[in-house]
Amino acid sequence: MLDYKLLEAFAMVILEGGFEKAARKLCLTQSAVSQRVRQLEDLYGTILLKRTTPPQPTDSGLQLLIHYKKVKQLERDLDQQNSGDENTFHSLSIGVNADTLETWFFSSVQRLLHQYNIVLDLQVDDQDMTHELLKDGKVWGCISTRPTPQQGCTAEFLGAVRYGIYAAPIFKEKWFSSGINLDVFQNAPLVRFNRKDELSRKILTEIFGELPKSIADHSGLTRPPVFFVPSTEIYALFVTDGLCWGVLPEQQSKPLESSGKIVNLSPENYVDVNLFWHSWTLKSETMQCYSKHFITQAREVLHN
Repeated sequence: MLDYKLLEAFAMVILEGGFEKAARKLCLTQSAVSQRVRQLEDLYGTILLKRTTPPQPTDSGLQLLIHYKKVKQLERDLDQQNSGDENTFHSLSIGVNADTLETWFFSSVQRLLHQYNIVLDLQVDDQDMTHELLKDGKVWGCISTRPTPQQGCTAEFLGAVRYGIYAAPIFKEKWFSSGINLDVFQNAPLVRFNRKDELSRKILTEIFGELPKSIADHSGLTRPPVFFVPSTEIYALFVTDGLCWGVLPEQQSKPLESSGKIVNLSPENYVDVNLFWHSWTLKSETMQCYSKHFITQAREVLHN
């Protein structure tokens, strides 16, 4: 049987980012926390914690950390049911990509947050990588492009975000006055969110069936020139200001296109990115309520 005092000490070292911070959180000495972690490792007969800065769980330790978080979530649900305290709030950690966060996410949770005592701990990563946050026990749910759930989790299809290729009218006139072709994309400046962002490559492949050589082999820093802008809002400003072309989601591009700030360089071509909601299979009333509401609202704004 698990000794939850030992498990709590282990979890706090990871969640608080160190033995000293965990000791302050638990009102213990640092020595006492270290001793409890060692006792837990002796009990399991394996190393559970990498003594890095900050400390990180091993594969075995990660399973214990996820178990601890699940138990704490169920305890919070039970406490709220028994206390009836309207001032008790639940904190839910969620992995989300930047485009989602800065476009349609808030409208999908707004009503729920007004109705229930829930606060969100949002952790941002690329939409192809958010499931790693779930796998590492950092979040209990995430929005991901991955269709298959990992062990102990479920996955529900939310819908697709449609991306197109856009530029300011002045940029189009300068670079694409004779139409779009591979040679122009070989030299025209573009913007990417970060080095994980593959949307520009995907949509050019959709248009031409191949990529400009310099984009295909990642060979040059200057052909084409690339802006790396890890902010959805600022990313769009680089496009609207006529500095480069970029790939924008429909929820963001529609109002900019309507106002004449950008034009679609190839309206017949787009990339649909399917999104899925992943979460632990845990019978937590709070978590189930959030998932049900969020899935319903997301499906109203995304392509299905």
